[in-house]
Amino acid sequence: MYLLLFLSALPLIRVDSFTLVCSASFGHHFSNPTPDPRSSASSVSTLRFSSSAAVAQSPVVENAAQQRQQVATKPLGLITFDLDDSLYAIQPVLEDANQVFVEKMGHYGYEITQAEINEAGKRIRQEAGVLGTAMSHTEVRLEAIRREMERKMLERKLLECAEDWATEVESLTAPIRESAVRWAHNCVTGSIVESIYSAWERERHHSAERKLYSDVIPALQQIKEDHPDCIIGAVTDGKANPLLMVFTLAPYFDFCMSWEDDAANRIEFFKELGNVDGNADLQWIYRAAYEKFLDIRANKKGMKRDVKDCDGLEPVWIHVGDDLAYDVGGSASCGARTILLDLDEDYGQTAKTRFGPNSSSVSWNTASTEEIMNREAMNRAAESRVDKTISRLSMLPDAVNEILQGE
Repeated sequence: MYLLLFLSALPLIRVDSFTLVCSASFGHHFSNPTPDPRSSASSVSTLRFSSSAAVAQSPVVENAAQQRQQVATKPLGLITFDLDDSLYAIQPVLEDANQVFVEKMGHYGYEITQAEINEAGKRIRQEAGVLGTAMSHTEVRLEAIRREMERKMLERKLLECAEDWATEVESLTAPIRESAVRWAHNCVTGSIVESIYSAWERERHHSAERKLYSDVIPALQQIKEDHPDCIIGAVTDGKANPLLMVFTLAPYFDFCMSWEDDAANRIEFFKELGNVDGNADLQWIYRAAYEKFLDIRANKKGMKRDVKDCDGLEPVWIHVGDDLAYDVGGSASCGARTILLDLDEDYGQTAKTRFGPNSSSVSWNTASTEEIMNREAMNRAAESRVDKTISRLSMLPDAVNEILQGE
């Protein structure tokens, strides 16, 4: 009797959609719940499971870099960059370097402005004729520095001679003038000229690091993340070298090819550039860059076990730059895919002002009018060889992947 009363008083235990019922026969089973008007807080105990336990864990989404690699159909083997006006604006960089140049000149007792050096450089190219066009930037600047220093030194010596002879400078005899010229030439030593030029070049690299476009490093980081086995190089017509920019570009670049490294091919190119048809062959510098890539890739394979063999696919070479003739035309003729940097106004590129119908020469440009006209003809010929054009460097990783995907 008491046992039956005890059993009838046992509470129902409801667990969400299941109810555990203890029967009078001491058996127990799970059944679907039915509404019970007698149930109350004192007779029903409800257990609720947390949503985190009831809901299955959602799959982890792969990061964007892995997704891009999966979509890309071709491997990126080599990507090369122009430097000036591509990764930084060249105008403010040269202004900084020129200021250091003037200060260094002052340390040696010479008051020579950068404008005087630029004008001297133009005269040097004009005097040399066709060979002047082929002179490197370094050769022209070194000779211009020497000439201007000798000119200033000659002015001083002629004044001293005039005072010594108690006459005017214009009245000095030819033998005295010739002696003063020889004296000025001997006083300007090569070591002083090199010291002044080296100070200018160092500041050029330091300023380039300070003036580097803000989205360059993020773009390079993304490219290295998307394509960890790719090789990054620079192809430049001047003395700029990313491997000397140790605080910014150096960790990302594997090599640098400069036009000034191969005097014979540079001279031949500029001779062709001086022709009326403007049909100059730029392949030599880009062939050298690709050969450098092959050497580095072979060395990497020999040192690292995890370098991918691209599953038999030929690696793609992409060149990035702001110059239609040099960057696009030259690299495309050697098999590179091309990305033209036609950047927004806030980047401060000068290529738009140096060429085209509304062109205006910049102060530091020593190219002749004929050379500029031939360059414009080469620009027009290269327009059809542009694969991608971007207006901001933050768009570069996507442009690279679109080329690899065949878009």
